[in-house]
Amino acid sequence: MDDDNRIRLVGVEKSFNDLDYPAVESLTIDLHGGAVTGLVGPDGAGKTTLMRMLAGLLKPDTGYISIMGLDPIKASIAVRANLGYMPQKFGLYEDLTVQENLDLYADLRSVVGEEREKIYQQLLAFTHLAPFTQRLAGKLSGGMKQKLGLACTLLGKPKVLLLDEPGVGVDPIARKELWQMVHTLADEGMLILWSTSYLDEAQQCKNVLLLNKGKLLYSGKPETLTQKMVGRSYLIDVPATQKRTVLQNALMLPETTDGVIQGRYIRLILKPDASHEKLLNALNMQGNTLIAAQPRFEDAFIDLLGGGPAHRSELAAIVPNIPANPQETVIEARHLTKRFGDFAATDNVNFQVKRGEIFGLLGPNGAGKSTTFKMMCALIKPTEGQALVLGMDLNSSSNKVRQHLGYMAQKFSLYGNLKVGQNLKFFSGVYGVPRKRQFSKIQEMIDTFSFKPIMNQITDSLPLGYKQRLALACALMHEPDILFLDEPTSGVDPLTRREFWLHINGMVDKGVTVMVTTHFMEEAEYCDRIGLVYHGKIIAAGTPDELKEQVATCEHPSPSMEDVFIELIMNYDRQQEAQ
Repeated sequence: MDDDNRIRLVGVEKSFNDLDYPAVESLTIDLHGGAVTGLVGPDGAGKTTLMRMLAGLLKPDTGYISIMGLDPIKASIAVRANLGYMPQKFGLYEDLTVQENLDLYADLRSVVGEEREKIYQQLLAFTHLAPFTQRLAGKLSGGMKQKLGLACTLLGKPKVLLLDEPGVGVDPIARKELWQMVHTLADEGMLILWSTSYLDEAQQCKNVLLLNKGKLLYSGKPETLTQKMVGRSYLIDVPATQKRTVLQNALMLPETTDGVIQGRYIRLILKPDASHEKLLNALNMQGNTLIAAQPRFEDAFIDLLGGGPAHRSELAAIVPNIPANPQETVIEARHLTKRFGDFAATDNVNFQVKRGEIFGLLGPNGAGKSTTFKMMCALIKPTEGQALVLGMDLNSSSNKVRQHLGYMAQKFSLYGNLKVGQNLKFFSGVYGVPRKRQFSKIQEMIDTFSFKPIMNQITDSLPLGYKQRLALACALMHEPDILFLDEPTSGVDPLTRREFWLHINGMVDKGVTVMVTTHFMEEAEYCDRIGLVYHGKIIAAGTPDELKEQVATCEHPSPSMEDVFIELIMNYDRQQEAQ
């Protein structure tokens, strides 16, 4: 068989001293060109370790790796000449332009002369970056950075392409464009291995490899695994005010293995042969019915890993009750505008968030979502209009307001060179927790999040899921009643995401108000209301179901939130062109 577009692993293992199980264990796989293979698994599954071994950056302890018939360590120069590798933190130089980055990677790949000019034209057209060649890479949106990273990786026309989480931090439209590019490359014969924590992406792959704690749990077509869940995925129609409570109660029942919020429904995965009657009785919903739902790959993924969280939030248990007044406006934007020169990043934005509500800001990269968000938590001053929290203007009362705010940044505003314990101590001081209270509050967070085994670890060395928990603990050190979350689950796996939302839902039930930005559309279902930001304006607002109704058609009566996001933005563009 032709080895040109082929990866073979036989009995490959890799261990690290700080792990009590192999990072990759007895892995034997055979991959061929002409298809996209998805590499999925929770945090610490071994995905990045496998990618780095395939790229020749790590040597396996035992076993054999062959890429295009060659050993990636012994024949590293020959392998790298035909292999493209795009790691999670791709090495773009942000102070260089798009063109200068391409020139640098072309030099590294020894792509010169007429061949260079020809491939530049192809890649710039392919990635739609031709109009932006003189723009600094640091000024590109997240989606455009990923496209530039892909273009740099494709210089030299590799036969094998390794992509480690290329969709992280990228909006649904940009992710769709990335997938179209990658499918085009696969159709031309390239072998592509795409690592992802977005399980809707895994459904687009011809085959998937599902890893957990270094072991291969499944290898094959995603739809084959999904079909095993037929007859186990159900929806329950629940009043909006009871969704979070019913979900929490359902997760505790022996009949369920997983549950999430999906618009006005609770989506549950039941154990085989679970009694519908017992489930509804336990939820005190005897007059209700379970509606059969189409299974998703994510259902099968969670089930194979043993199910989602089946406990109550330990964090919500230590959060003080906030007097509930659902009519109280806690967060408000009034004609909020931010200009950078002649450019309006946020343009006359208005919205209100009530007490105990989750309000989501969605939008493509570069739409003005983050600018709006930063003004609402006093990180940027508006050019015009007001950002109000608890009726106070953040421009004049920011210090007083900050005592009520917890902020969790997209990149987790932790100090990577400090230990876990040092970060907890630092943030308890920054947030003004009285010295006498600091020790007990830190201990409370250690117990709640089970931080004791990692207290002396350097934060940068932690897996993403632990960094996320630590960032949340630091943001809550002063017991805020308002929480700002900027893409809080970007890049984390579905199990960690569920654990995170278990805590958020539990805190909201106790009166905490949450404002969140996200690119993960299934996560938007947890929001009570959503504002869709595009070109600096809110172009659509409402509950998830209200937004779905705006784009539903006879042919497509049940659109996903991803469908909603893409369709509303395309509709806006069409309306602007027609004017």
